[in-house]
Amino acid sequence: TAVLTQAGTEVAKAGESIKLQCDLSGFDVNSYRMYWYRQAPGKGLDWLVNYWSSSVNHYSPSIRGQFTASKENSNFYLQMSNLEIEDTAIYYCAR
Repeated sequence: TAVLTQAGTEVAKAGESIKLQCDLSGFDVNSYRMYWYRQAPGKGLDWLVNYWSSSVNHYSPSIRGQFTASKENSNFYLQMSNLEIEDTAIYYCAR
């Protein structure tokens, strides 16, 4: 059974950086594409990243250059830099 686990609330101020972590178990992380999505308050779900490897990935134009995804061992990360108020959202990792 595949299990994806994310930490609780993360808080950062405008201009700061933060790294979200998704812990993965029950499957080989290198055998699947991984995704990050977010849902801002009162809005629908937005796709952010389709990630296979550091050289095979696709980013939403809205975050390209600001957010960077990565996989390492049994973890999937989203490094977010130069945060803005508009980045306030619930972030989801998915397989």
